[in-house]
Amino acid sequence: MAIARHIQASVTFDTLPSDIYLLFDAFRSNTETRSHSHSWGQLQIISGGILELEAEGHRFLAPSHFAIWVPAGVQHQSYNRKPIAYCSVNIIPELAKQLPDHTCLLEVSPLVEVLIAELRENKIQQAQNEQQERLIHVLFDQLLIAKQSERFLPTSQDKLLKPILEALEANPADETSLAQWAERNHTTERTLARHCQNELGMSFTEWRLRIRYLYSLDLLRKKMSIKEIAFSLGYNQTSPFITMFKRYADCTPEQYKLKHSI
Repeated sequence: MAIARHIQASVTFDTLPSDIYLLFDAFRSNTETRSHSHSWGQLQIISGGILELEAEGHRFLAPSHFAIWVPAGVQHQSYNRKPIAYCSVNIIPELAKQLPDHTCLLEVSPLVEVLIAELRENKIQQAQNEQQERLIHVLFDQLLIAKQSERFLPTSQDKLLKPILEALEANPADETSLAQWAERNHTTERTLARHCQNELGMSFTEWRLRIRYLYSLDLLRKKMSIKEIAFSLGYNQTSPFITMFKRYADCTPEQYKLKHSI
């Protein structure tokens, strides 16, 4: 049975009301924004889930500690499977030129999280006084120095890699080694490893860790215990899972649950 999607209308004004204009929303599960573009740059920041966005022929997946930057004029559409708190930071082209010229992920620092939370709580969409203007300028300055990442979980249409990646997305706990995948596909482990680096920009092991991390976020929202999640991902004990989780979230699973009120 197909899952019903809620359509989220995109921004309707032609020009931004201010140089930097923020929009806040709470998206329900299975909310989709249809393909559109803006004459300004837009940073999409979420909390509590994973945002999927398609742009420039690529799919971008952003967990809560990453934001997706979309330059002016780029056609894009997004989708979230679970409820998320959403914020877009819309930036006029003159300022947006200081940010990357292509769609990418930007790491969300703890300071950016605090600034967004403060602006959301006080319903500040644009600066109305000097204090608010300073706050928004600090946010913009933080975005300028944010670490850039092309895609958290890249995909590939490569005939060797595509079925392997799809199998791992369907079952992140799959322990099949790269050598075993190579044997199944009548190729060599070295060839597959080379395809991973060329197509994904990372090793097979790194890609599999990332899909497990994203899957663990979903399991956390389902109220599963840390032990249950670790075992469901193929770990024999919780400590390796916690180590993996901290690598990407900069916090433990328990701290993540508290932070996002899971």
